[in-house]
Amino acid sequence: MSVSRLSFLFFAGALASGCSSLISQDGENPLNTDEVTVAAGDEGLKKAVESGDEAQHEPLDEAIAPELKVAARDAREKLDNPAQKTGEEALVKNDLWARLRSGFVLDHDVDNQRVKDQLSWYTRHPHYIERVVERGSRYLHYIVNETEQRGLPAEYALLPIVESAFDPFAYSHGRAAGLWQFIPSTGKYFGLTQSWWHDDRRDVIAATNAALTYLDRLANRFDGDHTLALAAYNSGGGTVSSAMRRNRNSNKPTDFWSLQLPQETRHYVPKLIALAKIFDNPEAYGVKLPSLKDEPYFEIVETGSQMDLAQAAELAGVDVDEIYLLNPSYNRWATAPDGPHRLLIPVKNADSFRTALAEIPANERVSWQNYVVKAGDSLNSISRKFSTTPSVLQQVNSLNSDLIRIGQRLMIPSASKGSDAYALSASQRLERKQARKREGNKVHYTVRKGDTFWDIAREHRVTVREVAAWNGMAPGDPLMPGKDLVIWSKTSQPTVVAANSDRGKAMVRKVGYRVRKGDSLARIASRFSVNVRDIASWNDLNTARYLQPGQSLVLYVDIRNSP
Repeated sequence: MSVSRLSFLFFAGALASGCSSLISQDGENPLNTDEVTVAAGDEGLKKAVESGDEAQHEPLDEAIAPELKVAARDAREKLDNPAQKTGEEALVKNDLWARLRSGFVLDHDVDNQRVKDQLSWYTRHPHYIERVVERGSRYLHYIVNETEQRGLPAEYALLPIVESAFDPFAYSHGRAAGLWQFIPSTGKYFGLTQSWWHDDRRDVIAATNAALTYLDRLANRFDGDHTLALAAYNSGGGTVSSAMRRNRNSNKPTDFWSLQLPQETRHYVPKLIALAKIFDNPEAYGVKLPSLKDEPYFEIVETGSQMDLAQAAELAGVDVDEIYLLNPSYNRWATAPDGPHRLLIPVKNADSFRTALAEIPANERVSWQNYVVKAGDSLNSISRKFSTTPSVLQQVNSLNSDLIRIGQRLMIPSASKGSDAYALSASQRLERKQARKREGNKVHYTVRKGDTFWDIAREHRVTVREVAAWNGMAPGDPLMPGKDLVIWSKTSQPTVVAANSDRGKAMVRKVGYRVRKGDSLARIASRFSVNVRDIASWNDLNTARYLQPGQSLVLYVDIRNSP
């Protein structure tokens, strides 16, 4: 999960006059940014394990049919070893864990209480390790291989556990997505594109390559110190450099363990080292790692054109959920029209998939509907009706503009099966998330022009982050008029804010505030007419802990009510 540590300075006098002065650093280069990335899947799954209610954390693996899971495990066990090695040597050489351990380079013996605390939690919850390994088994061989080829520490291959708990669909309140939790701006910097069809930040190949490139550059920036590189991956290179500069000016050491960094970052590196210690010697910590062969789980198959994912699953002889788990970047029922034209297919099924694919012409790899334009139609309305986009309709129908006429015939790509068949598509994941029972009164809300998360949350006496999370969003995501939200309201009726004309005049601004000596959450909340729970939600704070002078907070403030 990601919280933006904005370097904005908030001037109360300017707010009083109806405007705010915000000074920001150049955030275009992620190596210099001050972005703190809060692990999404890791914390979510850890809380679920502690509470004993893992249903709170989406059990993605359970979406796969039980018989398929058994077949997949059996297939992996039966994969032949070409070298036909025997005995203990063969076991070691065909064991991915042994290969992983051989590449460890970080200091696992560091004597630090933060590492001990993380190690204690993981060893008390061995089921957590089993769960993330089960998820990661699809991706680990590729990640270990890429890490090794770049000459990077093998510990980096375990970083998706900290970032996402190997949940390829993990999405944080800070708009970070995928195994490696890229926020949009950093993803764009590393060439990870996003569209209605496809999000490269969730692409196993593209995101892994981007993450390792980023980590490599950070390591070079910090003279090969991988703990500082990891800290910078979490909180931004600018944050780490500033902390080092403060220590140098105070004649203090500048190693990671001596730096005053954001709380999330202070625990980020210890988490990874604790995990590496367990994976290096699981028996010593009472953990039994599932067997994992040193063999690829998937192959990359070029399709050459857009393809219906249900059809791809049939050709490969696997469940469509397995296709989504290997290709989590695809948001819809098909691959993106403009590419990438490739799919990751389980090794066992790759050759048969290629053979079957070769027999199907490109124009038959998605289904088509013949649609006659009616009065009132537009490319926008038609594309919404058929779960596609205006640009796709323009492209496949060779339209030079978005103008269409009554009676015109359009060819429209459409899913070959019902929506339930695409259980891990973005729309179906959202539908399940919105349908999950929560505390409160369920309210269906349609976004109106001028709405903000802050307004809606205040009306229903819930937090901004709750509203966003219930609807598969982040507080920083745009709210488009007409969007349907599900809210588990804490009030039986909307408060007066909903009907009050002042709502349309609300002047809510996202501002940064730097904590001063003597500040408390209650004092800040009172000063800016917000509540403590919202401040904690916006900034991922534990209300039982004290604020630190110099700490950066994000506030959503109605400037009419501010000092």
